[in-house]
Amino acid sequence: MEQTNTTPKPNITKDTNIAELVFRYPVAEEILLDYGLHCAGCIANGFDTLESGAKIHGLTDDEIAEMLERILEAIEFEE
Repeated sequence: MEQTNTTPKPNITKDTNIAELVFRYPVAEEILLDYGLHCAGCIANGFDTLESGAKIHGLTDDEIAEMLERILEAIEFEE
């Protein structure tokens, strides 16, 4: 009998809290750094979402979508 992967995909959106994201998925920190978000060590990461942190750092909606896609791919690759 073939086993299927029953691990649910992470529910990560632009509204995801940065601190929670980096805590659960440390691989996301490197991607955030690629986009100029040094949020992992910032006190504001407990309050900011991916979108709000990215907007503060001047990212466009397209850049935020691209960053989110990269984070999801990295997490899926790790699992």
